[in-house]
Amino acid sequence: MLHIQEAIVVEGRYDKNALSQVADTLILETGGFQIFKDPEKMALLDKAARRLGLIVLTDSDGAGFVIRNRIKGVIPAQFLKHAYIPDIYGKERRKRQPGKEGKLGVEGMPPAVLEDVLRRAGATFLEGDSLSKRSGPTLTKGDLFTAGLVGGPGSAGKRQRLLKRLELPEHMSANALLAVLNGCYSLEEADEILKNV
Repeated sequence: MLHIQEAIVVEGRYDKNALSQVADTLILETGGFQIFKDPEKMALLDKAARRLGLIVLTDSDGAGFVIRNRIKGVIPAQFLKHAYIPDIYGKERRKRQPGKEGKLGVEGMPPAVLEDVLRRAGATFLEGDSLSKRSGPTLTKGDLFTAGLVGGPGSAGKRQRLLKRLELPEHMSANALLAVLNGCYSLEEADEILKNV
């Protein structure tokens, strides 16, 4: 498992699943072309980029480049790194037919290829002291429960107010909120956020 400083943005949940088997970091999804209609999601990407740095890892087809260019057009270049997967023709296991251009996407790449493209993109690998700082104690779903953000009366409303205050997408799940709190904030900052719910 690669421990990486930067957050990584991919197109969808299957890409995220494939990448999470290779990299231990905050992995965010664009939801495909949803990124064009969701300013909150773009604000989340910008926040992650400014806080951790952001590696853009989209498919190598035309749609992937459109999404990549949208992100490049909004987030300043000094916070971005670009990882490019190779053009490999075929289809992913879960699909009946290949994509429009016949190329495998991020989800279809072998782990060794994903590791290689992250290294070539200049990902910052954490080791030793920097790894222990990043992978120290993290918030759990229990912390969200204690703060009244999940599993209780009015928790959905509280979570919506917190998402709005943090300028995060309103449709973000509790698990996604937890990932952002652990990935974009120090434990002290995240604890403070939960205390002020």
